[in-house]
Amino acid sequence: MSHVPHELHEEFPDARERLHALKIGNARFANLAERYHEVNRAIHRGESEVEPMSDDTLEQMKKQRLTLKDEIAGMLGA
Repeated sequence: MSHVPHELHEEFPDARERLHALKIGNARFANLAERYHEVNRAIHRGESEVEPMSDDTLEQMKKQRLTLKDEIAGMLGA
């Protein structure tokens, strides 16, 4: 299991400038990015056992992160 956080700039390395511009200029995108960051950090804490959580909780959070990532990818492509 990977214990490396999945930061947005690492997930979308070719879109760093667009990520930054959307975070500044688009409130909906900024909200999605913030939610992604919060869920991503919680997953990282769970995977590295800093914060104990059940496997079910971890899997639900991973699905939530993937949904947020899909929304973000859609906005990056628009």
